[in-house]
Amino acid sequence: MTENRSVSEFKIRAGEYTAVVTAQAGALRELRHRGRDLIVPFPEGGPIPDYRGIVAAPWPNRIADGRYTFDGSEYEVPVNETDRGCALHGLAFPLDWDLESRDESSVTLSCTPQPRAGYPHEVRIVVEYRLAEDGLHSRVTAWNLGGSAAPYGVCPHPYLVAGPAPLDEWTLEIPAGRFLEVTPDRLLPKETRSVEGHEFDFRTPRAIGATEIDHAFTDIAFDEGTSGGGQARVLVRDPGGTGVGMAWDRTCQWLQIHTADKQPPAPNRLGLAVEPMTCPPDAFNSGVDLIRLEPGATHEASWSIFAT
Repeated sequence: MTENRSVSEFKIRAGEYTAVVTAQAGALRELRHRGRDLIVPFPEGGPIPDYRGIVAAPWPNRIADGRYTFDGSEYEVPVNETDRGCALHGLAFPLDWDLESRDESSVTLSCTPQPRAGYPHEVRIVVEYRLAEDGLHSRVTAWNLGGSAAPYGVCPHPYLVAGPAPLDEWTLEIPAGRFLEVTPDRLLPKETRSVEGHEFDFRTPRAIGATEIDHAFTDIAFDEGTSGGGQARVLVRDPGGTGVGMAWDRTCQWLQIHTADKQPPAPNRLGLAVEPMTCPPDAFNSGVDLIRLEPGATHEASWSIFAT
């Protein structure tokens, strides 16, 4: 959360979709279809609650104690999730991103977090938001501008909104066969488990009900796609007939789902966080699917959000 301040915003539109992107955190502040919210928005010029709509980079999710080892050297980044003692959602979030280009239907922003003792790498991160007749398409590209390899991961952080009914009544479909069991106090990884017979099995669409989720999923089913690349999709539907979906490519083999559970008086279960991730939580320590970004190398990941 940051203090209230004037923030540059960029409004884009195409077909029946409109969106608002902020320079603050390069975040997707608003996405609508026919005037209906597809994500939980946040107020103009204010703080960004719960990391809504941000790009989490150069790591998604958590680093335990903010400490990790890479190429034989130990590093420590600031802990910003103090109640769990973790470094959460990377270094790009607090920054104001620079405008690279824009037109009526798209905007591209960039940032380069300052190298520091805990992450002594110069990684430039660029996000493109593009609206089309079939929804919002986003792409994040990272360039390693430094002289040494850098650990890297990324994910978006939207909270999807299926419709006006309570989240418990929404129908959810997750194309994942396994989930990552985590410690109850710090949400740190333990082991992956099959969703078979578990309350997290949403391979067949069903109501969310009272299920509370703040877990990563994997063993994701991708379709073949016309070029063989393939896409996976999460679909969320309101009993009134509206819905929203999110699709992503094979660069993201992990998916964080969060039912946004809050203790009163905070607003509870406002939307469903759907976060395609290139690596699981605490990958800077486990090394699982961690991207090694060599000097001069680039990495791209993409995803889309659409009304159903």
